[in-house]
Amino acid sequence: MMKQEEMKNTELFDLTQTIGARLFQMYPYPWEVLTHIGKCITSIGKHLSEDEYKKLGENIWIHKSANLARSVLMTGPAIICAGADIRHSAFLRGNTIIGERAVVGNSCELKNVILFNRVQVPHYNYVGDSILGYKSHMGAGAVTSNVKSDKTLVKIHALDGDIETGLKKIGAILGDGVEVGCGCVLNPGTVIGKNSMIYPLSSVRGCVAPNSIYKKQGEVAEKEERE
Repeated sequence: MMKQEEMKNTELFDLTQTIGARLFQMYPYPWEVLTHIGKCITSIGKHLSEDEYKKLGENIWIHKSANLARSVLMTGPAIICAGADIRHSAFLRGNTIIGERAVVGNSCELKNVILFNRVQVPHYNYVGDSILGYKSHMGAGAVTSNVKSDKTLVKIHALDGDIETGLKKIGAILGDGVEVGCGCVLNPGTVIGKNSMIYPLSSVRGCVAPNSIYKKQGEVAEKEERE
């Protein structure tokens, strides 16, 4: 588990690794950012260099070095940053920031998300109402679940008490360097601290402390440092 203080943006993320840094600086917790992603994109987009970014329609900006497959389907608002790789049949449903050198793979679906630089969601992933920190990675078939089955508002379960978010839709918050194994389900309001690993086929609820290895519910080991 994590304490509330450990879930703050400054604890989870290197804010130099996203074009949306200013938005994270405005709010202490990452889930507070989710309802403002669209406005953030349009605000940033107005100031992007026409020499570097190509604008599509009213509110989609794509860096000229980004690689997009012809089969990609997307709606705005969206910003796709330098060197990003968006592969065959990816579906970007709006309110999407894809960081520098990030990978969005075949048949992946993204909606209301911020991917920090060098994030990888490369194979059959659904990521909705979520934030993925710098260099985090989701294995094949790993998905976020962003709505509770009883449709009640999502709470964040911290070690020192629950946090009422007032939101019906929250997926997962991954700190920098998180590794999620293949076939995992990250349940609504999941927060995973920096540099933690999630075993394949896990169903994760609540919060996972930084530098941990999540094996299954109730079995979390401290990650050993390697020299």
